Amino acid sequence: CALPIYFIRFTAGGRTFKVELADTPAARAFRKVLPAKLPMLELNGNEKYFHFRDRTFPAAPAVHAKAGDVMLYQDDYVVIFYMTPENSPYTYTRIGRITDTKDLIRALGSGNVDVSWE
Repeated sequence: CALPIYFIRFTAGGRTFKVELADTPAARAFRKVLPAKLPMLELNGNEKYFHFRDRTFPAAPAVHAKAGDVMLYQDDYVVIFYMTPENSPYTYTRIGRITDTKDLIRALGSGNVDVSWE
């Protein structure tokens, strides 16, 4: 019996993106906090992140990030990668993967951005 595939969406810069959730405890826990509007901060010219200061998620960092990934860093940072990090030593817990990254860089912009998740 195949597991059901779940999707969430986020909107930034007037564009909506569909995210296919991974089959991880982190993804299931993140889905439970939605809907949410998160002020995501720019970092390293390749990602946006939000730090949940009052909540943690089940972390099992094992994968390196690439453009289009939605990841958990440590156990309380949600990260959207709009470009693939070069030579990054960091590993992440997978939350999901953006199904179509067209216009992702433009939608997220060059600075901080409010991201609405549902």
